[in-house]
Amino acid sequence: MRDAAELASGPLASDPLVSGKGHRDENFPVASLLIKAEYRPPIMAFYRFARAADDIADHPSATTEEKLALLARMRGGLDGDGAAEAVVLRQAMAARGIDPVHAHDLLDAFVRDVTVARYADWADLIGYCRYSAMPVGRFVLDVHGEDRRLWPANDALCAALQIVNHLQDCGKDYRTLDRVYIPLDTGLDVAELGGDRASEGLHAIIAGLARRTRDLLDQSAAFVALIRDRRLAAEVAVIHRLARSLTYRLERRDPLSERVHHGRIETLFLATGAALPALFRRAA
Repeated sequence: MRDAAELASGPLASDPLVSGKGHRDENFPVASLLIKAEYRPPIMAFYRFARAADDIADHPSATTEEKLALLARMRGGLDGDGAAEAVVLRQAMAARGIDPVHAHDLLDAFVRDVTVARYADWADLIGYCRYSAMPVGRFVLDVHGEDRRLWPANDALCAALQIVNHLQDCGKDYRTLDRVYIPLDTGLDVAELGGDRASEGLHAIIAGLARRTRDLLDQSAAFVALIRDRRLAAEVAVIHRLARSLTYRLERRDPLSERVHHGRIETLFLATGAALPALFRRAA
């Protein structure tokens, strides 16, 4: 059997469709230095698997049939023979006795991205987040051996992160993929997402969804205190702080015409302010 290094250097599922995006390009930290070194490799294996599947699902010119075939190859690697990213992840999960359900759930979300372009209401959107976002946090908790009773708090936080990303990218997703995550029952005129600037009505819809997303962050407010691993708790504190800041920005800024993402200095400032209290509080 080839080892993980050999597999990682081989052909990847997303090679024809690779975006070039990496973990340092994400809105929120991925296996940062706050995470213990022993836990970072499996988390990065999961990230590379997710990045490859995301590149496939989001490619603007590949056909539906091509995308579904490549995602099937990803699933094949989880179960046996298939894409290198999935095989590496399968080995990492097997070595730690981690349930592969999280990876399969995530692939279900990417298949949905390819086949579903609209969401009817908030419940429909949260149903999508159940597969696109919540498994990521659940996997990280399982890597750390945390109690699965933390899943409800994790799920609220992960859903919030996913919705923040969708709101920031709502114009780009519509223009490049004809994909709309803003629920249609908000009264959305989908064509407005193709404009250079949000109308007053569209901005009100985005701001309202940002407020609902902040409710999810309120539901996960106790998450940090419940995590046993002090360094993971600090990373979650950072993610929570960044997400809350972005929801406030989305209430006030127009993602079609204004920058919503944090700059590097802003990120560092917010991250330090969240991580240090979490680390010292848990140490005490």
